[in-house]
Amino acid sequence: MSVTRGEAAIASRDDTLAHTLAHIEQYAVEDSTLSSAREAGQRAESSPISASGGAALRFLAASIGARAVVEVGTGCGSSGIWLLRGMRGESVLTSVDIEPEYQELARAAYRRAGFPANRVRLILGRGLHVLPRLTDGAYDMVFVDAEAASYPAYLAEALRLLRVGGIVVFNNALEAATSTDGPLSAPDAGTAAVREVARLVRDDDQLIPLLLPIGEGLLAAIREEAPADG
Repeated sequence: MSVTRGEAAIASRDDTLAHTLAHIEQYAVEDSTLSSAREAGQRAESSPISASGGAALRFLAASIGARAVVEVGTGCGSSGIWLLRGMRGESVLTSVDIEPEYQELARAAYRRAGFPANRVRLILGRGLHVLPRLTDGAYDMVFVDAEAASYPAYLAEALRLLRVGGIVVFNNALEAATSTDGPLSAPDAGTAAVREVARLVRDDDQLIPLLLPIGEGLLAAIREEAPADG
């Protein structure tokens, strides 16, 4: 079957994009501690963040001098290590997960990475049950890597927790982009929620949004100060 010029151009563009994304992944280097944590996460099926996604988390945390960060979805500790490496010394990561096994693996990973126990506060429980108990406006960054169907609810909680200038980040933000709706199909709850949180972030005048096409996709937004009335 012959290939049209247009089809060939699309194929070439797709190959270039795939090569670019592969280069981005290879550029972010994991040391043995991170590799071990990610491999443990893969064995436990906790879906650890990619190296490029982790590097972005470290960059974002460092760029704002983060001292207090909330992570929803501890996994086996790889994302937490990336965050801690970007945070300031003596800062504290609060990490929430519903799986005790994951948190034990994460605790061991933090220890191997050289972080003392007082740098991480591990809380066992569902994020939407834990976050309401945390202090308003007390956090520099909130990273959400949890059930996608709850992303809009997590956004509301994150905006309450963040100080002005703080950053909220959602993982797996590109999942919805790869889903195609049709007359006989509708998006599942997770896909619909990812699309909704992307819309909410984009349309909120108090947020500066950015969608990063790295790893599984990161949706990030900076919380700006509310404009003065009048």
